[in-house]
Amino acid sequence: MNAKDTIIGRKEECAQLERALRSPRAELIAVYGRRRIGKTFLIRSLYKKHMVLEWSGIYRGTLADQLHGFHDALAARGFKRPAPSNWMEAFAQLREYLTKVAPERKSRSARRGAAKKVIFIDEFPWLDSRRSRFLAAFSHWWNSYVSRRNDLVVVICGSAASYMIRKVLNDRGGLHNRVTQRLRLAPFSLGETEQLLRRNRIRWTRYEILQLYMALGGVPHYLEMVERGESVAQAIDRLCFVRNGYLRDEFDNVFASLFEHSDNHEAVVRALASVRRGLTRNAVAAKAKLPSGGRLTATLTELEQSGFIERYAPYDGKKDPLYRLTDEYTLFYLRYVASTRAGRAGTWQRMTFLPAYRAWSGFAFETICIKHVDAIKGALGISGVRSVEGSWVGKGEDRGAQVDLLIDRDDQVINLCEMKFSNKPFRIDRGYAAELNAKIAAFTSATRTRKSVFLTLITTHGVAGNAYSRQLMESEVTADALFA
Repeated sequence: MNAKDTIIGRKEECAQLERALRSPRAELIAVYGRRRIGKTFLIRSLYKKHMVLEWSGIYRGTLADQLHGFHDALAARGFKRPAPSNWMEAFAQLREYLTKVAPERKSRSARRGAAKKVIFIDEFPWLDSRRSRFLAAFSHWWNSYVSRRNDLVVVICGSAASYMIRKVLNDRGGLHNRVTQRLRLAPFSLGETEQLLRRNRIRWTRYEILQLYMALGGVPHYLEMVERGESVAQAIDRLCFVRNGYLRDEFDNVFASLFEHSDNHEAVVRALASVRRGLTRNAVAAKAKLPSGGRLTATLTELEQSGFIERYAPYDGKKDPLYRLTDEYTLFYLRYVASTRAGRAGTWQRMTFLPAYRAWSGFAFETICIKHVDAIKGALGISGVRSVEGSWVGKGEDRGAQVDLLIDRDDQVINLCEMKFSNKPFRIDRGYAAELNAKIAAFTSATRTRKSVFLTLITTHGVAGNAYSRQLMESEVTADALFA
């Protein structure tokens, strides 16, 4: 079986990694993304036949611990040398090892890809323990040796996003502009989630998969925890609400392992979880009670790069973007898990009958739709039309009017999207029809747009046909389209 056949999704990433094997130069590939997203699995699966060495950092390990791990990795490959006392010695040994097992090939051979050898360093940030000078030694090894060869691929991988961004991707020292390719692994889409569950012989409907995604998001490791024969409610109960549930304490582990000064990151996501419309940078600072300086900028950047939050440009042309919490598990944890004591089976099922569930599910569905806007454009038949997506909030006398997703198209049309989560076909009644008419009028008046404004409803099970839907709605998209 081809290595790619075991990998769900990740088509662009696989293509990028395969190109590195064919390039006529040394490649330094930085792979990062949140914990449990599948970074190690991807590299091992795709580069298995090319791997000549792999080792991993040890969480909170000392310099001696990290060097011992490196020494063991070389020894397992049959390369026997005394344990190094520092990283300069360690990388000198690695150079000697590569000279023996992977003698340099000529450029012509390297272009065919067969001669490329891969060194995989997992959990790279953990190797840089205090006063270890690991990064300086690594930079020297890359600049003085690897960069001069055309047959080596070095993959450095890390969950600690703050480190990977500041000290690798944005480094101003020895690694400045040395990374030849960067891969940020995002959570699975709905379609990829469906593929994983189907592979594991979990045969839920798409509505049920959507319910799971709203709680856990597209983190592959979380999805792998779902057991065959469970209902969605049973799976969420077991993972999040019963004592010792696997995801019951995951929130604390995620932020502690990903970020330095993780208290700041937690404060930001808690602030964003408390509002629906998103917050400007200054509003985040005020609500999270953090100074509005460089540290806040770094915190927002790291959260955005790790996929926890997204930045949206308001449609009204204002300079201040809005930040919105888009990580499904984090939102679900802060809304329900953190405030609920560990209970018996059935906890989540009982919660779904409470009024608060309707508000949460509506917001979670909106977030998912916004993240799958390309699939929505495909369903509308406008994938080839250039467009800008954004949100709009009314001001002054239009205060209260809000559009969470607008698709402003170059063909002189704006799709004003309304997103509704329901367990049956959604029905536009008289009151909601009046609300929609007022919203369209407010948006058209405030923006003074000359484009046609088309109302588009995005729902789980479609829109029930009646006089109001026929009068107001130009197009509709069902949840099935989000799985494309």
